[in-house]
Amino acid sequence: MGRGDLTNGEWARLKPHLPKSGQRGGRWVSHRRVINGILYRNRTGVPWRDLPARFGKWKTVYERHRRWSADSTWDKIYAAVLADADAEGRIDWSMVSVDSTTCRAHQHAAGARKRSPRVPGKRRTPRQHRPDEGLGRSRGGLTCKIHLAGEGGRRPLALLITPGQWGDAPQLIPVMERIRVGRLSGGRPRTRPDRLGGDKAYSSRRNRRYLRRRQIKHTIPEPKNQRANRQRRGSKGGRPAGFDKTIYKRRNEVERTINALKNSRAVATRFDKRAYVFHGTVTVAAIRLWLRT
Repeated sequence: MGRGDLTNGEWARLKPHLPKSGQRGGRWVSHRRVINGILYRNRTGVPWRDLPARFGKWKTVYERHRRWSADSTWDKIYAAVLADADAEGRIDWSMVSVDSTTCRAHQHAAGARKRSPRVPGKRRTPRQHRPDEGLGRSRGGLTCKIHLAGEGGRRPLALLITPGQWGDAPQLIPVMERIRVGRLSGGRPRTRPDRLGGDKAYSSRRNRRYLRRRQIKHTIPEPKNQRANRQRRGSKGGRPAGFDKTIYKRRNEVERTINALKNSRAVATRFDKRAYVFHGTVTVAAIRLWLRT
């Protein structure tokens, strides 16, 4: 077993959720070796062609990652791993925090074909495909942004890829809508944490109204300009937003979650041209965090 490969315990937790081997004319064999190759590339950020020979043909590793990113196999595995963790009581629902991080896009991430991609063998586009490929321009060049919701144990519950110049506040609702943790015992998946934390960037009347409607307690500081505007309107401005400084100290958990994700160099710097492939890369890094005890 090489450095960074799946341990026997991690493989035992992951194996039941993988597509069955031996089907499709024997196409999918050696799942463990190929996934170790994908993890190696995630961790080091090397070009696919430079993968060590111990993982087999680089084309096989790349194509499986691309295929599983396109047909949502990685998303299904991620959902299954989350359901297992929730059944074992390893998800801390007491405080879920939202935040975003900007990833600099390498020059190799530019130049994707204008024609929409297709899921291999099917006449539809990948679920995570974006016409803008999740790339935005800034003074520093091409960037992309990862919006995520992290639980108290410093692991991600939901992910969203957008261009780098997109604001944080409009993405709170889309990120919250992606939190769906299934229950092995049956019933509806859990979608609501006990409390939500966020920084000033997420303070808006729309977001607070959404959280109140879903009966989610939240700890989001109110910026000075919003507070001044509310006070200026008097009774029409509404009541002041509740804020607990002690609870807000836990917001560092989502920052530490982002640091854990960015330990994967292929996440910290985007090399993938297609947004759905980069979404699969970030999802693989999140799955690895949940597989660890």
